Amino acid sequence: METTEKLLDRATYRKIKNYTKDEMADFCSRIYMTGRKAAFDELNLEQMRSEISAIKGIGEVRLGEIMTIIEQALGISNKEES
Repeated sequence: METTEKLLDRATYRKIKNYTKDEMADFCSRIYMTGRKAAFDELNLEQMRSEISAIKGIGEVRLGEIMTIIEQALGISNKEES
């Protein structure tokens, strides 16, 4: 994120000041989901798999187990590899 980027403009700030509890919860949820999507867009499981496989002592079976744990922790469904 660039430091010059405004995180909150004046109009949004004014709207937030008047939010009800439910509106604020919805607003926070949208911010979270936007950040989560951005993080997943940056995540490269294939690169991660490659780097983990380079660790001495990590074979294909153990690597598969590690990747399954990572995918489950991230809530990513197992996809068939081509």
